[in-house]
Amino acid sequence: MKANNFSKYVVTHKAVIGLTVALLAVLGLSYWQWQEIQKVQTEQRQQEQLLTETETVLAQVRTELQDLQNSDPHKTNMELQARIEVIEETYQDLLTVYETIDDFENGSYPQNQISEMRKLFANLLDLTSKRDYEGVVEAMTEVTKKIAEYEADQAQKLLAAAQAEAAKLAAQQTQTGGTTTGATGTTTTASAPASNDPPSNGYARQVVSSDAGAFTVSIVAGDLGSTRVIVDTASGSDCFNDCPVLPLAEYVGRNGAYAGINGSYFCPASYPSCAGKTNTFDLLAMNKDKVYFNSDNNVYSNNPGVIFSPGSVRFIGAVSGWGRDTGIDGMLSNYPLLVADGNVVFGGDDDPKKGSKGNRSFVANRGSIVYIGVVHSATVAESARVMRAMGMENALNLDDGGSTALWFGGYKVGPGRALPNVILFTHR
Repeated sequence: MKANNFSKYVVTHKAVIGLTVALLAVLGLSYWQWQEIQKVQTEQRQQEQLLTETETVLAQVRTELQDLQNSDPHKTNMELQARIEVIEETYQDLLTVYETIDDFENGSYPQNQISEMRKLFANLLDLTSKRDYEGVVEAMTEVTKKIAEYEADQAQKLLAAAQAEAAKLAAQQTQTGGTTTGATGTTTTASAPASNDPPSNGYARQVVSSDAGAFTVSIVAGDLGSTRVIVDTASGSDCFNDCPVLPLAEYVGRNGAYAGINGSYFCPASYPSCAGKTNTFDLLAMNKDKVYFNSDNNVYSNNPGVIFSPGSVRFIGAVSGWGRDTGIDGMLSNYPLLVADGNVVFGGDDDPKKGSKGNRSFVANRGSIVYIGVVHSATVAESARVMRAMGMENALNLDDGGSTALWFGGYKVGPGRALPNVILFTHR
């Protein structure tokens, strides 16, 4: 009896220890989750506070600008005109910097860089609120340098990641006799660390050499013989403010797609300049339900577009020449057109956003293969030259920055912010 009781005691004791360990593990996990939630909530509060401060200072700048512009023209001298120009420039610069920080936060930049950008921007707001425009110019120079530094750092990290991934694929290729299996079950040839040849199907991440330099490209191929390309929208019809948006992953899931990418430019709710028109897009589109968006205000549009039909794709220089045909699978307008008939057709313009380094999404084609992807850490003009180097016949720029997202069996780039429209690859 004593031995029996002792055995029961040992079993019970072990059970208590096991339950205690399990309880401590659960408590430890719960505490870690609580810390992560607190961290996210703190970052959200910081972002909301920065947005509030930005809107307050921008409102002050707008008011001062309007007061000056409404002054008696006879009293407006050269000095006053110069001051107006400085204020206008400051206003635009603040918007640009804030939107860049917002893109950083929706991209893959490390938190320490985002925090540093917030501090520099807070200093800009402080100087602006004090009407210290000379100080603003000096501080803006520092901010611009820091943005360039972080973008260059991001480019190096992406290049290293692409080379490491390509080396891993090459090793897998050797082990499996030259092929690997993609996320959709299709068999794809592994890419070399550096290659200008896009994949014939599936996904690749490769380093492409162009006359503008070497760039990392994340790219997905869809053969129109087996792939249907569609455009999906969060809204069912035209929307003019507070419009619905969805993550790319949700679009992919609800359509049974195997790949997807962000769509056209739109006005994110986090941009101060988008107040009163949040999450809207004003470019022409036709979604999978054969609904055309923004048709009336694109009758005379000179913006280019891409049209997806069963077994074919067509790029046009201006959507004003496109009727509202619903016999197609989908269409989307954006800008600029990068490559047409194998030639670069965009060499840059005076838009500072297009001229800055960032992730550049695109849709392109070579024959009956449609490509979606991202050229990393490039200007829009550099992206066009990368497209030509890859032998693309046509290529159209898509939205970028913090909206950039690419899906192939999971996020390859992104997830970025929620989107009002996307391009998807589905099995035909």
